[in-house]
Amino acid sequence: MVYQVTTREFRDRQKSLLDMVDKGANVIIRRSRGGKAYVITPIDENDLYFSPEMIAKIDKAVEQVKNGEVYAMNDNESLDDFLDRVGDEI
Repeated sequence: MVYQVTTREFRDRQKSLLDMVDKGANVIIRRSRGGKAYVITPIDENDLYFSPEMIAKIDKAVEQVKNGEVYAMNDNESLDDFLDRVGDEI
């Protein structure tokens, strides 16, 4: 079953709509302005999200790229040769 509600309806019926999602219903929330819509999806501990540690690693990698701290393959270089060269530098 699919239910479409406005943001106001969602606010007014939040508990019952979340209970319906828990039982397998699909709930779509439509904004009256901008025409965007959102689907409510239940998650559990098996769903993957970025941990604070992973976010820190991603942020560090972005900074390294911005600072030019990257390894690039040379033209016509094989992957094996690249990995050998980079391995020597690390």
